[in-house]
Amino acid sequence: MNTVEYSITRRLPAEPKRVYTAWTTPAGFSRWFGPREFTTPEDRIVMQTRPGGAWQVVMLDDAGNEYPLGGFYRELDAPARLVMTTGDPDNTTGDVASTVSVMFRPTGDGCTEMTMRQQGVNTDTEHAAGAAAGWRHFFDRLAEHLAEH
Repeated sequence: MNTVEYSITRRLPAEPKRVYTAWTTPAGFSRWFGPREFTTPEDRIVMQTRPGGAWQVVMLDDAGNEYPLGGFYRELDAPARLVMTTGDPDNTTGDVASTVSVMFRPTGDGCTEMTMRQQGVNTDTEHAAGAAAGWRHFFDRLAEHLAEH
């Protein structure tokens, strides 16, 4: 089993509470999660925001193809930190999975320093590089969403 880990830090134009809410509510998540050319309908998002609770999302491309993703929340400490899985990192079948840890630190000027660390399981460096590039793209959308409001 290969494990690959990386982190991304971004400064976002909102207080930690707003950033945390964008991660933990369907209304917020639907605005930024997924590639720009996809939609992530709010009514296709489930968020049981408690330790052990499931999260599920369905992204749609222009042709209507569905791309489901989900996992479970492991820790929620609003508005400072959350830990969630994608897939099942404890699986033994070789399925790609990961643990995502996100920290939200106030910068003192109304902004947030967000650090996301993803530890991939049953993956390789090429897949992890693609995932990191995807997250950076998603975080561009998150920054735009937060700046709009």
